[in-house]
Amino acid sequence: MYENYKNILQKLKEETLHRNINPIKKHGKYIDIDSNTYLNLSSNDYLGLAENRAVINGFLKNCGFSLGSASSRLLTGNSFVYHELESLLAKLYKKDRALLFNSGYHANVGIMSSLAGKKDAVFSDKLNHASIIDGIKLSEAKMFRFKHLDYDHLEKLLKEHRHEYENAIIVTESLFSMDGDFCDFSKLIKLKEEYNALLVADEAHAVGVYGENGLGAAEAAGATSKIDLIIGTFGKAFASMGAFCAGNEILIDFLINKSRSLIFSTALPEINVAFSYYIITEVLPNMECSRAGLVKLSGDFRNLLKEYNIPVTGNSHIVPVILGSNENTMNCANKLTGCGYYLLPIRHPTVALNSSRIRISLRADINFEEIKNIPEIIKEYVDISQNDIKLAM
Repeated sequence: MYENYKNILQKLKEETLHRNINPIKKHGKYIDIDSNTYLNLSSNDYLGLAENRAVINGFLKNCGFSLGSASSRLLTGNSFVYHELESLLAKLYKKDRALLFNSGYHANVGIMSSLAGKKDAVFSDKLNHASIIDGIKLSEAKMFRFKHLDYDHLEKLLKEHRHEYENAIIVTESLFSMDGDFCDFSKLIKLKEEYNALLVADEAHAVGVYGENGLGAAEAAGATSKIDLIIGTFGKAFASMGAFCAGNEILIDFLINKSRSLIFSTALPEINVAFSYYIITEVLPNMECSRAGLVKLSGDFRNLLKEYNIPVTGNSHIVPVILGSNENTMNCANKLTGCGYYLLPIRHPTVALNSSRIRISLRADINFEEIKNIPEIIKEYVDISQNDIKLAM
């Protein structure tokens, strides 16, 4: 009965693509696995808040919120804390309204599957997150994927096909999670206005880190007013749980009535929503130096990699070193782990074939001295795989 599944699993092992879930214990910037301690460079805890006991205790001392919701928001799972957080987000992003989702995946799947339909087209950056792609597939809209950050290609597709569809949506990540590079909002806004399209931006990996108030790459670019829907998560830099989108009144009302991932999900507990509110109002305003420090650390570390002739993509705190083959990347990850760095290999299907990589996820609570030896470890594996590197463009 299970033979087919067993065979597929065996094939994954043979191709160095099999994955396991390991029990870990986190304490600050470190994690423990099997009595060994590692510097954690594989999380999305960019500001180092998830294990910050001062932050957690500061919230809990005045906490009187429920630990469960027992219903969807459209029934009895809603709460005043939801509305407080949504009102705050709408105010911060200068949008009509905001709407909370249970996770970034719920947000992207629910938004894309409901905003687009059979008579519509979605123009998606080729390296957009799987949750965006899944949402587009569920929508049954026509999907056009333009080459990564290639806005000439996007314009060509719009010019050829926009007139064939009722509605058009351009969707992009602001900071691409596996490549560490940023979209160009000025070019995207120009195209969305010229071709009468909605622009949806997923800020999951940029919120908390970039922008004057830590609202993301769109804030840093002065582009928030021109983006129809801004999506962000609480589960990364904000160290909480859930996600949100902020936008026009009509679009938010439409999502409340049509987004299946919202309508048919039990709501987040009050305590999670209240903690996100606490992070944004009480903690984030005091993180300016941490955010600036993370940007500086990212630049210094990238420069060090260049000194070792190690090619990297992007210009953010997400630093991917593309090594090519699965086997080579696994060997490099094992060597790094043996040296005390928790750096997991990123392989297909998370990234394209022959572009497996070590994704170094920098965080504000580490310092340069702790990571300065990493390039020396990685460089021998870069030399081995140089001919195999193929960027997924």
